Amino acid sequence: MGQRQHDHSHEDAMHPVAVVNANGASPIVFVCEHASNNIPNMYHELGLNAADKISHAAYDPGALGVLRCLVNEFDAVGVYGTVSRLIYDCNRPPEAASAMPAKSEKIIVPANANITPAERDARTNAVYVPFTNTLADIIAQKGGQGIVITIHSFTPTYFDEPRHVEIGVIHDDDPTLASACVTELQGDGSFVCEINEPYSREDGVAHTLNLHGTKNGLQNAMIEVRNDLIATPDDEMKMGIYLAQQLRKTFKSLGIDLNEVSA
Repeated sequence: MGQRQHDHSHEDAMHPVAVVNANGASPIVFVCEHASNNIPNMYHELGLNAADKISHAAYDPGALGVLRCLVNEFDAVGVYGTVSRLIYDCNRPPEAASAMPAKSEKIIVPANANITPAERDARTNAVYVPFTNTLADIIAQKGGQGIVITIHSFTPTYFDEPRHVEIGVIHDDDPTLASACVTELQGDGSFVCEINEPYSREDGVAHTLNLHGTKNGLQNAMIEVRNDLIATPDDEMKMGIYLAQQLRKTFKSLGIDLNEVSA
């Protein structure tokens, strides 16, 4: 996957968030917390080898391309992280050990193994705080009528076990949006789709959904795509267009008129 890595070498940890189409008219805010494998120079590559730095442990390959397509399809706002989740995983609260993981699947992250409380605080303030504040501000601009959808990708094999699910939709407290989306995806039948796979909120993956969706009383869901299905820019575009079609059917089934909501 070496050709897939994003070159964010010009960025540093003080600019850990990017916004696409900031004035998008849609009520939907698409979020990609794990968009980049960028490790700013100050972190000395976290002690990782070259292969680990471009692995799924460092970011969600393909997810950013899917987000960009969805943003275009809906005239939505997109918010994404520009720093590797191994520096700080923006889908985790600061108190979670997995916010700065010492190990991701089989990959050891040397610089995270004995991270000090002071360094944890420094990374939280440098990466998480600006990311979550930016997202909160954008959602606030929707005036309580936003819809929060996060975009992720997952590896086809995890701890040597193949994953047969191709698209997963995960929910926080309220399953309404995720369930309706899975119903459409399963009814379409193009991909193997399950609810709360390959993760669920019990695995700690619903932080963004909870903080920015549930706590604001907004519909929310996480879409996970197996990364072998979005391995090229063309695949990312096709998947983004496909998911947009399924989301339009989902909103219709729930009686959500996006034009009416955003008016």
